[in-house]
Amino acid sequence: GGGGARQPRAGGAPPRAGAPASAPGPRPRAGGDDRDAWEARLRADLHAHDVEVVVLAGFMRILSGAFLHGWPDRVLNVHPSLLPAFRGAHAVRDALAYGVSVTGVTVHLVDEEVDHGPIVAQVPVAVHADDTESSLHARLQAVEHELLPRCVRWLCRGELAIDGRRVLRSGVASAWEPIAGSDAP
Repeated sequence: GGGGARQPRAGGAPPRAGAPASAPGPRPRAGGDDRDAWEARLRADLHAHDVEVVVLAGFMRILSGAFLHGWPDRVLNVHPSLLPAFRGAHAVRDALAYGVSVTGVTVHLVDEEVDHGPIVAQVPVAVHADDTESSLHARLQAVEHELLPRCVRWLCRGELAIDGRRVLRSGVASAWEPIAGSDAP
């Protein structure tokens, strides 16, 4: 990356937790004309609550650059694969179909592309010979439930810096830490 590491948030106290979950009515259909209006309502609702960090889990929509501009390097997403492998809505199914022996969970900063932003943390999860989409997804979700809050904490405490596509935690190049249930080699 160029220009050295940057903090995701410039100065000030870390954001406070406790803002309500928010969604301004039904999400627009893909390609629908109401996407801009829906995002504007979401943006207004989040600003009304002084939200400083946006956390996505199961959101399944691409946010526009206009939306993301309101929270630069402050929107996190969790994804059930070791990105960049198996991007998109069917990551678990795709991993099983491909025959991988290890998949995992990724928490990343959100950009305008699908499952593409800089990676904050990843945890590998072994794929068992008898796994179904449901059994593997359940194990991945258990890891997600530990990893996502951990990454949110790091972001809110100002422990992350971004250097191009690399996300550094307190000056450490890898934010990987063992999580119970990941059972990867």
